Amino acid sequence: MSKLMKKAVLGGMVLAIGAFPGAASAQQFINVLTGGTSGVYYPLGVAMSEIYGDNIEGVRTQVQATKASVENLNLLEQGRGEIGFSLGDSLVMGWEGNEEAGFRAPLQKLRRVAAIYPNYLQLVATADSGITTLADLEGRTLSVGAPASGTELNTRAILAAADMTYDDLGQVQYLPFAESVELMKNRQLDATLQSAGLGVASIQDLSTTNPTTIVEIPSELVESIGAPYAPAIIPAGTYEGQDEDVETASVINYLVTHEDVDEETVYQMTKLLYENLDRMASAHSAAAEIDIQNAVDENPVPLHPGAERYYREQGLID
Repeated sequence: MSKLMKKAVLGGMVLAIGAFPGAASAQQFINVLTGGTSGVYYPLGVAMSEIYGDNIEGVRTQVQATKASVENLNLLEQGRGEIGFSLGDSLVMGWEGNEEAGFRAPLQKLRRVAAIYPNYLQLVATADSGITTLADLEGRTLSVGAPASGTELNTRAILAAADMTYDDLGQVQYLPFAESVELMKNRQLDATLQSAGLGVASIQDLSTTNPTTIVEIPSELVESIGAPYAPAIIPAGTYEGQDEDVETASVINYLVTHEDVDEETVYQMTKLLYENLDRMASAHSAAAEIDIQNAVDENPVPLHPGAERYYREQGLID
């Protein structure tokens, strides 16, 4: 057989295989971008990964622990994840390309999936430190979250509203939740601000082993910052030794994807999220606050067409 005939036969075989339904189909992959393993994003991301793996045919899922909001948004822009968690203020800054917040250029590929539950800014001090107000942080050691993380951006905003900067502190530590708690247990750190859902594991761990104070962030201070920050309450009994409600600030969390994820995949991810809220809440109590009625809100980042299709079906979009 001549080389020309061999090429013709091989070409025909390739065409025949390509025409056969299901032949050589690539496995679908969903990488869920979360946060540190001691936070809230991670257990919720694990639950989502399991839900998608169980219900989307032919899909393979992975959960990636990250430094949370800012890193997640940058990874999504690069196509290195299919869905991720982010705080609302980080999402807006990413869309606008706020370089100081950790975004070198506007992240224009980002697309919203859902507004989910609020993060509560939880400022926790060791009882021994004597810190009971924001002003008491002057000259003290504070962990502000991983560098350029959503938590760190929240910390900057709260301190600015209180007419303070990092220069007013004795020392600033840029640490994830669990590492901050370990230093506080060893009396090497006075306080930590952690932006997460209520009942975050790291603070639960600290409060059950060391006397702590949940420091108030007054509602009038929060109102002076404005959207996307809103006054909120950490209910009494959320943590060991917390006998009273404590005023604080909240910021809405989002699930985010990017424009290159196909419409059907995002439709399925959105639909399965709301069909499995009980399973999400069993992974972490913060998910109990996820309500589809709050899923579509005002935000400069466009909805992904797949999410938009699902919300139209549910009557949330005309």
